[in-house]
This record gives sequence, structure tokens and C-alpha cells, in this order.
Amino acid sequence: MATRRCLCRSRRHRIIAGVAGGLAERFGVPVWLMRLVWILLLLPGGLPGVVPYLLLWIIVPLEPEE
Repeated sequence: MATRRCLCRSRRHRIIAGVAGGLAERFGVPVWLMRLVWILLLLPGGLPGVVPYLLLWIIVPLEPEE
């Protein structure tokens, strides 16, 4: 896995929009762990996980093609 300095949505590790994959690649944590964090944020009613995810989906650019 290549280390990137910018925060971009992942093309390789995407299920919905690549937000969790991009964050995992940026901070050097396993993708499954970042997805688990998002799932845990969805448990208390969804709002703590959905709103930040949607904002990151809109704001963070997609990873450039290689």
C-alpha cells in the first residue's frame, strides 16, 4: 500500500464512495478497522456516522487515476 499525503477517496478500497478506504490509506490503518469505526458511529441512531460520511463524500476528491 502506497503512502499518500493527501486525503482522497480511494478507488481501490471502496464499497460505497471510498471515504473509509481513503481515510484508512491516509492514516495508515487497516481498511476493515476504519469501516468498523463508521459502523460503530452508525449504531446510536445513524446521525453521528451518516452526516460526516456524506460531508466527506462531497468534500474529499476522488483519488487520481494512476
